[in-house]
Amino acid sequence: MSKEKKETMNGGDLFIKSLLTENVRYIFGIPGGQLLSIYDAVYRFGREEGLDSIMFRHEVGAAHASDAWARITGTPGVCFGTVGPGAMNLVTGVGTAWSDNIPLVVLVPQVSKPVEDKFTLQGGLDQITMFKPVTKYQKRIDETENIPDAVQKAFREAISGRPGPVLLEIPANVLFKKTDKKFSFPSPEEYRFTGRVAGDPNLIEKACELLLNAEKPLMIAGEGVIQSEAWPEFQELSEYLGIAAGATIQGMGAVSTKSETGLGASLGTIMQALTQVDVCLALGCKFSFLLAFGAEPIWNKNIKVIHVDIDPGMIGRNRPVEVGIVGDSKLVLQQMLKYIKEKVKKIETVNDWVKSLKASIDSQIKSAIKKASKDKTPMRPLRMIKEIFEFIDEDAIIIMDGGDILVEASTFLEAFNSRPPRSTLMASGMGTLGVSIPYAIGARLAVRHLGQPNRQVITISGDGSFMINVQDLETAKRYNLPFISVIGNNSAWGMIKSGQKLMMRKRFIDVDFGDTNFAEIAKGFGCYGERITDPNEIKPALQRALDSKLPAVLDVIIDFETPEGTVLMASMGIL
Repeated sequence: MSKEKKETMNGGDLFIKSLLTENVRYIFGIPGGQLLSIYDAVYRFGREEGLDSIMFRHEVGAAHASDAWARITGTPGVCFGTVGPGAMNLVTGVGTAWSDNIPLVVLVPQVSKPVEDKFTLQGGLDQITMFKPVTKYQKRIDETENIPDAVQKAFREAISGRPGPVLLEIPANVLFKKTDKKFSFPSPEEYRFTGRVAGDPNLIEKACELLLNAEKPLMIAGEGVIQSEAWPEFQELSEYLGIAAGATIQGMGAVSTKSETGLGASLGTIMQALTQVDVCLALGCKFSFLLAFGAEPIWNKNIKVIHVDIDPGMIGRNRPVEVGIVGDSKLVLQQMLKYIKEKVKKIETVNDWVKSLKASIDSQIKSAIKKASKDKTPMRPLRMIKEIFEFIDEDAIIIMDGGDILVEASTFLEAFNSRPPRSTLMASGMGTLGVSIPYAIGARLAVRHLGQPNRQVITISGDGSFMINVQDLETAKRYNLPFISVIGNNSAWGMIKSGQKLMMRKRFIDVDFGDTNFAEIAKGFGCYGERITDPNEIKPALQRALDSKLPAVLDVIIDFETPEGTVLMASMGIL
């Protein structure tokens, strides 16, 4: 129930008290003069009550780390930057979360109201307008007493419907002003909807009948299945009816590849299946480039699509649907399971078509392993990827960051173990580079919070993307947050070089780097570093990195190659 706080408080106190009510554990950012009252509140009572600040070396890293926290914990991340340049530096990270529908609460201060139109330092920037394209909701708070209500509204907007980032802007004088007003801080259940939205029963029936009468149905899970924690129901429906089930990268973990019906996130096989499917149940996913926009020639034009999404604005977008259901994926799946179980008994054996799809995945993996098994140097990128995935634990957090190297990594993501939900991180919608180190920091804090301190956190990045936020290796070292960053170092912007190779007749320009020793850079930050040229040394080096109990960088020299997936992307015009 509500607890009254009678002591005199300033705006910073009220902000931190409001976050504590939301069970926020970390706020990610960089200090600024306008934020001093917030930091003072963290020092005076925040830490004692369970909330701490994580100071970064660049605001974009803070935004990315809060994004990773949200992806793994399922709760909103909180980040901030000071007025002006600090706020501007947040935009890339916030936009990355916006593109992938990740809930964030973003705080930016504003200069004090009496001087905001007088050309003061860092003043004059319309931060609200700047963040509008990459946030669901924006609110300026002009009265200290309004801070608790505004924070409640921000969290409500961040997680309601299709999740996403929201913005709060508070002038410095509002943050520093004291008030004697008595405040109550109600629990979240008292000021926002915490239930689930059911689908229309008539549409549920229509969707189920389509599935029951389909010859070659397919289920596809997106981020919405993960955010609603609907993976048990998703896999149960797939296995109950013997329906082939796959996932987008954002939906990875919704179905186990160990299941007889589970295709995992094997986009190649899913694309192959879509040329033959008669009914497709798409849950919590967009018909984006990752699903070939729902269009021909990949999508059979006669497919009857059942589209389930929490956001009515997503239903039928890019692809006409036979049945559109607005609702929470978990509850909709429960409704469908109830209807179907009353109609038919469980299918005991999957059909030959589903078996052929599974066999296709096995064949692709065997072929990739064969290609990745040679000892040549510089080594093939696939060899580096294979060694990593053969080494890691099944529940390891995997972070992918880059262009061609990310495409290569996707080849073996589920080859040796099925990926659990909320364990595979990448900036899939925006394709943002430089997320590896800040994502790893957020991930390490998240698994520690979840009581899994020994869970492995591994990043796979290109040399170009790794350097974008290399400065936050110092942050990881300062907070004692061990993870392993494996860099595929081909001294190039690999995907752009591949584009010039495929489309510009190898007229390479502005894509090649000089030789940089990332292992020595890591050592300069006090981290573990090692350079590797022999593919047989990757696994021993991974073990040495783990044993160091430090943030670790493995600089792996690889050959420049263009992955088959990049060739496909170029042919689709999405490089």
